Amino acid sequence: MSAHEETERAVARWHEIVNAADLDAAREAVSDPIVVNGPKGAGSISPAEFAEWITRSGIHLSPRSYHPVSEHVLVVEQDARWPQDGPATRVATVFRTHGGRVSAALRFPTLAEALEFAFLYREMAVTEPGTAA
Repeated sequence: MSAHEETERAVARWHEIVNAADLDAAREAVSDPIVVNGPKGAGSISPAEFAEWITRSGIHLSPRSYHPVSEHVLVVEQDARWPQDGPATRVATVFRTHGGRVSAALRFPTLAEALEFAFLYREMAVTEPGTAA
């Protein structure tokens, strides 16, 4: 399996786990720590904190389009739905994977913003010794 396929598989699994609220699988699907970003802030959290976020948010994410950026970075445009809200909201998430697990999930309000960040990240990563995007 290629690195692109491994990244796509990890991100698809991440969506399935989040939507099923499978907390045990959630702790296994992400790295320790996982870097997250959203409307309430950004930072590194543990797999247990990630599982708690799934429960607390009640989010359901329906992928709409996939945009590979590098072997380990994939941007996914999604329809996000929360239990307390009405219709779905379109968002985009920059995913980074490592070893078949999601190591970053950075949510942006628009696909354009997510792609801009992802391409900038890719360019930064290729200039850092020993780092692959």
